[in-house]
Amino acid sequence: MTILCATCGVEAAEPLPETCPICADERQWVPMHGQIWTSTDEHADDGMHIDVVELEPGAWALTSDPAVGIGQRSILVQTTEGNLLWDPLGTITDAAVEQVRELGGLAVVAASHPHMFGVQCAWADALDARALVNRHDASWVQRQHERIELWDDEVDLLPGVRLLRLGGHFPGAAVVVWEAGSEGEGSLLAGDTMQPKPDRASVGFMRSYPNNIPLSAGVVRRLADRAAELRFRRVYGNIPGQVVEDGPTAIARSAERHIGWVTGAFDHLT
Repeated sequence: MTILCATCGVEAAEPLPETCPICADERQWVPMHGQIWTSTDEHADDGMHIDVVELEPGAWALTSDPAVGIGQRSILVQTTEGNLLWDPLGTITDAAVEQVRELGGLAVVAASHPHMFGVQCAWADALDARALVNRHDASWVQRQHERIELWDDEVDLLPGVRLLRLGGHFPGAAVVVWEAGSEGEGSLLAGDTMQPKPDRASVGFMRSYPNNIPLSAGVVRRLADRAAELRFRRVYGNIPGQVVEDGPTAIARSAERHIGWVTGAFDHLT
């Protein structure tokens, strides 16, 4: 059994704190009725299941029904030398573990930032994988585990799969560049580092998405410049349906829009 916060879906260890530290931070929130803890056993008892659906050749989306915590989807990327589970769900089931095994198992579990840690150690344990956490965000880990490995700025995880720290949303906020994605043009797994929006033509840059705390113009410029150095076409977010087809154009245009609004360039429109 894995215990986790019902609001953010991140696994925790006993003795449990009075309030989940991740939710108490200004980037997240604690429910009005107070802290609630749940467990993967409770999820199973309630009939929760995980759907595994192909996004494109070599990439699969894992989503739970009902949604857990923030409601993220995980993305499984297949390679010839093992698979990556990106932004792990806040739950796990025996059936989903078997499906992942059939797709080649797991070599690595990694998250874009602490809100997406999910039950990362449970997934790593079940499939004998490494769990990577960026060193800049290590203090947010709520369940210490022998499978956790810290990384710094860039890691070649698997053939054609690179993990990079860009910062912004969290100091360790990361993205994955998957070279074989988008029919060989490359896909960017962006998490909340640059979050694809519902219009499917733009991304957001925020310190807090639920509490509407923007990043500064300087940080957004840094993120956009770093993204411009990477090779990719499609951008996947961590919520079902979040995808942008012309990623480089969307990121550049969205950055200019964000910078204009936070610096007052568009004040005449208000």
